[in-house]
Amino acid sequence: MTDTVPLLPADSALSPLQPLTRLDPAIFESAAILKKTATAGRKLAELKGLAASIPNQAILINALVLQEAKDSSAIENIVTTHDELFRSAAASETGTPEQPSSPAAKEVRDYVRALRTGHSLARESGLLTSNHMIAIQATLEHTNAGFRRLPGTTLKDGAGRVVYTPPQRADDIVSLMSDLERFINDDTSFDADPLIKMAIVHHQFESIHPFYDGNGRTGRIVNVLYLMNKGLLDIPVLYLSSYLVSRKPDYYRLLQAVRAQNDAPEIWQEWVTYMLSAVETTSEHTIRTITDIKQALLDYKHQIRTRFKFYSQDLINNLFMHPYTKIEFVQKDLNVSRLTATKYLDALADAELLRKVKVGRTNYYINVALNAILTRTNA
Repeated sequence: MTDTVPLLPADSALSPLQPLTRLDPAIFESAAILKKTATAGRKLAELKGLAASIPNQAILINALVLQEAKDSSAIENIVTTHDELFRSAAASETGTPEQPSSPAAKEVRDYVRALRTGHSLARESGLLTSNHMIAIQATLEHTNAGFRRLPGTTLKDGAGRVVYTPPQRADDIVSLMSDLERFINDDTSFDADPLIKMAIVHHQFESIHPFYDGNGRTGRIVNVLYLMNKGLLDIPVLYLSSYLVSRKPDYYRLLQAVRAQNDAPEIWQEWVTYMLSAVETTSEHTIRTITDIKQALLDYKHQIRTRFKFYSQDLINNLFMHPYTKIEFVQKDLNVSRLTATKYLDALADAELLRKVKVGRTNYYINVALNAILTRTNA
């Protein structure tokens, strides 16, 4: 089986993958890395505090998970639109028979489910284990195959040349994943900042390539779960995929460089610096997103309270939990009749707080402000 990666030098000398227990933490103590770790850590702490200021944190989780699903899938060249994604999410939540309008939308919807699966498992156990990763991948790929047992998996460039061969023996994969699990959960074995360790964990997971498919998306879910496991986040709101999408050639180049020269400190340092920049930049963008969502919440609350008699906090929560809400959602959340729910939504659409769109036989009511925030491109 093969995975395709962007064009890379074909003459890279590939070094055998080593357990992380053999890695020396001292190579990550350069002044440049420590400085970058501090700035990234401050931004992440600011994000954590801001997220805690939103009373209904499920609003943030729902909105940002959808965005991450789209961005992470785009790294794998699975491209869908926000419109497809939001409509698919709305359909799946009501249990309606409506299916995603494209295979890409289905892939993204599965990513949302996998991320929520991982979040639930990690939160309940306080750990991040190989079994959790297997459950995440199973949700992504609709398979119970688990770790690879058969040889043949290679990573190829755009010209079809093999640039990396991950471990092939099933025993080696199990051993390396056990080592990775210890590295994640035992903080006494490797004295380094958790952000540095996250970068190392991500590289090792992607290089083990433990599954037949879904390794990239599973690895990116592991990133945010690791940050939560170490107390750097309370809820899953930082996702690096948008950064990686915008700098995909560098991402694959550095992954491969460490594989080829895993005994070269400067190569490891360049990879870690790249990932720390991803944390810092993504934290800045997410802070802006959450700030804007918070302001939009207050604005909608004020407008609906002053202009309509049917204001309620449950209604506000509904409008911001679902970028595309539906009559059924309002019925359920507000415990009102279908006629009343329709009246509320149509009135808000007339006031241009929502935009009514009919797709087939279904009416969707798009939160204008929230949709604008979630669909903009970060500069």
